[in-house]
Amino acid sequence: MSNHTTPNRSGGGRELFKKISKKQKAMEIGKRAPISIRVGEYGRYQIKSGLVAGVYTARAFVKPPTKSRGLLAEATGKTEETAIAALYSAIDAREFSQSKDRRTDSNTGTRIPTTDEYIEALNTIKLTKPQWAMMMALSLAKADGVTEEKVASAGSYRSTASALKALASAGLMIAEYLSTETATKVTTKSLDGVMVIGFCSNCVNEDKPKNWIMHPELRTAVRIAT
Repeated sequence: MSNHTTPNRSGGGRELFKKISKKQKAMEIGKRAPISIRVGEYGRYQIKSGLVAGVYTARAFVKPPTKSRGLLAEATGKTEETAIAALYSAIDAREFSQSKDRRTDSNTGTRIPTTDEYIEALNTIKLTKPQWAMMMALSLAKADGVTEEKVASAGSYRSTASALKALASAGLMIAEYLSTETATKVTTKSLDGVMVIGFCSNCVNEDKPKNWIMHPELRTAVRIAT
């Protein structure tokens, strides 16, 4: 039989209380020392930094409000400041890489953003329902394009002039978003916003209906973003 003497029971009780005490202390320490995360901005990015798992870490996300999700860039350092500085360099390198991938449109001479840049912009800027409808119509038309009248009809506009004005506004919003001060920019000065959306294939010949064709990078982005 077990020897349940008073000293044994009291000794067991002391051990139990020690375990409970250690657990409570650990919980109290956890409550007193929450992870402190600093939130800042760099161009069009939101920066979050702090001590994560014992390592100073800085991470970049698309600045809210946005539908974009996920980490865009990350860096670590010996201090929080060096981690943030390293992240800035990583963002600049990312944007420089994207700018190298941009092509120059032979029809307009405009530097065209990459599909990823278009997706990021579309997930962040606020387009109206008519603007989205016209963008979708141009995207679905692919390389064949659509006439000005059909573009206007897709957006429920009575005039082609109003429709193109709305498209130009959408293009400028995209260009302005991508030109936020970081490493690289999409120039917005003296820029016709429609050039960011696409080009007109028959604008020179007045005898033929004007046909608008969306840039292939944006065609893909519209289908992904929506």
